[in-house]
Amino acid sequence: MQFQLTSDFIENIAQLIAKKDGNALREVLQNFHFADIAELLEELNTDQATYLIQQLESDLTSEALMELDDDVREKILERLSPKEIAAELEELDTDDAADIIAELDEKIKQKVIDKIEDQEHAADIVELLKYDEDTAGALMAKELVQVKETWTVAGCVREMRRQAENVTRVHSIYVTNKEGKLTGRLSLKDLLTAEAKTKISDVFIPKVDYVTVHTENEEVARIMQKYDLEAIPVVDDKGILVGRITIDDIVDVLREEADKDYQMAAGITGDVEADDSILQLTKARLPWLFLGLLGGVGAFLIMQMFENTFSENAILFFFTPLIAAMAGNVGVQSSAIIVQGLANDDVKGSINSRLIKEMLLAALNGLVLAIFLFGFVWLCEGKVNTALAISTSLVAVIIVAGLIGTFVPLFLDKRGIDPAIATGPFITTSNDIFGILIYFMIAKIILGI
Repeated sequence: MQFQLTSDFIENIAQLIAKKDGNALREVLQNFHFADIAELLEELNTDQATYLIQQLESDLTSEALMELDDDVREKILERLSPKEIAAELEELDTDDAADIIAELDEKIKQKVIDKIEDQEHAADIVELLKYDEDTAGALMAKELVQVKETWTVAGCVREMRRQAENVTRVHSIYVTNKEGKLTGRLSLKDLLTAEAKTKISDVFIPKVDYVTVHTENEEVARIMQKYDLEAIPVVDDKGILVGRITIDDIVDVLREEADKDYQMAAGITGDVEADDSILQLTKARLPWLFLGLLGGVGAFLIMQMFENTFSENAILFFFTPLIAAMAGNVGVQSSAIIVQGLANDDVKGSINSRLIKEMLLAALNGLVLAIFLFGFVWLCEGKVNTALAISTSLVAVIIVAGLIGTFVPLFLDKRGIDPAIATGPFITTSNDIFGILIYFMIAKIILGI
């Protein structure tokens, strides 16, 4: 049965913490999953959560710490001693341990590393900290199972047993030469069915997908998604096997990227959350709101230019919100499809072919909508020219909005800028302005004002 965190249970835990009854806490929580412990920690205040961490076994609390929100974890770590933090890190894979070390204040980082009893584990963590953020080197874990191609099957099995003690999950067995360079992978089936004296070089699979320590996280995710991999080995510039990246790490990357893109599409810059300070949230939102303000001013100036058109055909004024809304909606639709395609590496071919396709699509959609709008305006006003001006403007606005929504993310991607920025207020505001301008220009021409 799935664990349900209730207010009564939280209150019970809080009372045990207030009594400093560590034995009772351990008895109640010893069989809990670390994800449930993390959920509980986030419901307690920082002092209560810190005490609970100190009372439970590190093999449980270390994984729970990794599940916590960054801000919650940071507050708890500030209250733990370097020795206590080191005890947590010793239970984690090197990639997770390095992530926690990177969050610590510079003054305490070395103290924590010095307290880690397993010197090899500490050295691996320090190595991972040297790689640039958002690269495979920083994302990988050092724990893996690797065998030499010169070993026999019997010797390989003995060595795998020793190595597997330090690996939480064995996704793959990697084969290296005597210099440590990655040469292939080993099928467990082939290993089990081969004779004991058979050399690994005779049974391993030389074809293996890999990335380098400098490969960007998003590219790693794309490769693993394309080839449906649960894990992928990482090599250095010389081709030497140095680590592996597992699917759970990639899920975290994809989630963070999706969160960032969603915020950018909503017009929020920076990585912020709902419980951040008012100042942080203001800094993230204000730039795009200011852009929207400029767009509104631009629309006002354009409408002012066509004041005479308004005065002689007041009905045009009432359809202005419709034109602006359609321009914004079509632009966001087009840019969202392109951004999604770029993220999944599905966008192929030249920009021109994409623009032509989008223009034809927009023209078809615009024509269908314009026919309906033409009939509506004609029935309401009884003027063919007015209906023709408004419906023709709608078609033109939709085509232009579709082209802008397609071109901008493609252009940004070519320039190395995150195209997700094009799905937010940037596209909406620009299309509003262009839409209103095109609307009144076409209306003025058709109505002969």
